[in-house]
Amino acid sequence: MRTGWIAMGLLAVSCALVPGAVAGSEDKAAKGEAKININEASKAQLMKLAGVGASTAERILAFRQAHGLFRRVQDLEKVEGVGKGVLEKNQGRLTVK
Repeated sequence: MRTGWIAMGLLAVSCALVPGAVAGSEDKAAKGEAKININEASKAQLMKLAGVGASTAERILAFRQAHGLFRRVQDLEKVEGVGKGVLEKNQGRLTVK
């Protein structure tokens, strides 16, 4: 019986020390947030992304209308005001369909 409690304690400690090992990880996609398809997202949906305000969302929509659909998430960097930082902050939340 005592061995079981020790094993449970060790498991709890190891999960606490390994980032992302349990629910509650910082990965927002793992928390149940739906991915945002940058080819179909509205201004309001784009504004839910970290580092994307109203003007940046409008530039994304204008770029998409002028140049067509994005082929890959990294193409978002072609939009003025969207850099690697925005992509890194939203890693796992963006998709292209």
